[in-house]
Amino acid sequence: MAPPAPSAGSIPLVKALILAGGAGTRLRPITHTRAKQLVPVANKPILFYGLEAIASAGIKEVGIIVGDTADEVRAAVGDGSAWGLDVSYLPQEAPLGLAHCVLIAREFLGDDDFVMYLGDNMLHQSLRGFVDTFEAARAAARTPTLEAGAADVPAAQILLKQVPDPHRFGVAELDRLGRVVRLVEKPADPPSDLALVGVYLFDARIHDAVAAIQPSARGELEITDAIQWLIDQGFGVNSDVLEGWWIDTGKLTPLLEANRLILETVEQRLDGEVGAGSRIDGRVVVESGARIERSTIRGPVIIGAGTTITDSYIGPFSAVGPNCRIERSEIEHSVLLGETSVIDAGRIEDSLLGYHVIVGRTDRRPRATRLMVGDHCQVDLA
Repeated sequence: MAPPAPSAGSIPLVKALILAGGAGTRLRPITHTRAKQLVPVANKPILFYGLEAIASAGIKEVGIIVGDTADEVRAAVGDGSAWGLDVSYLPQEAPLGLAHCVLIAREFLGDDDFVMYLGDNMLHQSLRGFVDTFEAARAAARTPTLEAGAADVPAAQILLKQVPDPHRFGVAELDRLGRVVRLVEKPADPPSDLALVGVYLFDARIHDAVAAIQPSARGELEITDAIQWLIDQGFGVNSDVLEGWWIDTGKLTPLLEANRLILETVEQRLDGEVGAGSRIDGRVVVESGARIERSTIRGPVIIGAGTTITDSYIGPFSAVGPNCRIERSEIEHSVLLGETSVIDAGRIEDSLLGYHVIVGRTDRRPRATRLMVGDHCQVDLA
């Protein structure tokens, strides 16, 4: 039976399920030691952008799926009160698929409608309109004049984005009314250019779906299979096409692109110290406790608290984390996470440097490039 119709002006969707348990293999070695959802973009953890989006949609109760990095996620997010949220943590023993996350969150979710949000995705568009569209469609289908049964009330709504390379994604095929008729995972011949974005809205019927499906060839319970089960059972699945940008930050290039897009929105704020002989061009944020000496900073750029930059150049679309030290070097279109030193390093571009990294140049003879590089690293030498 469908849940009761919402009252006028209310938002009955009060719960969110955020998935923050993945291993982040595509961002190694950064994610060997920390959660991929906490890698900062413009000096703010990716996960925090999702929490802000959920709070702005009027949702209060959040369940976060956590895995091996649970302690780090708990330490960063706490009880959620910083965002006006009430956060619960739901451990997942192994990464067994997105639908498995719904399965283990059954008690937390109850029979409530909810949004499922992938913790390493970033969206430019507000979730509020997406949520309102779903609930409005469900309310309209319940009106007595339509004599609607439970099957007429949409069971899910998926968010889609037009992409130039749909064969790399899960793709939706729609009917003329925008309802989803089929989902295809990474098709060789895509039925459309509409890729699934990592945001989904469900009612309680999704629990029957995730209980009914079987693991895929890769041993996971796929959310696309669960949504297809809803469609095959005759339940409505609506769609909404994202107007702004969407980025899955799981790889270096998309993460740098997300950093660029967020930095495009910053306004100049100079809370730190900018010494004589330094030049600030454009939209630059210098956090409190940071110090710029005899250097040029050309925005958009953000410099973290406690960082010192001396005799250097920081170019556009760079985010330098807290307590870094940069001397006699040039950095552009890069992300430095924090506690990192770059000394006499020449020019660094399109790079991601983790925490406690040391990049330097030595006068020691014989001259050579000396590296200590962990698994899954990439080094491009000039």
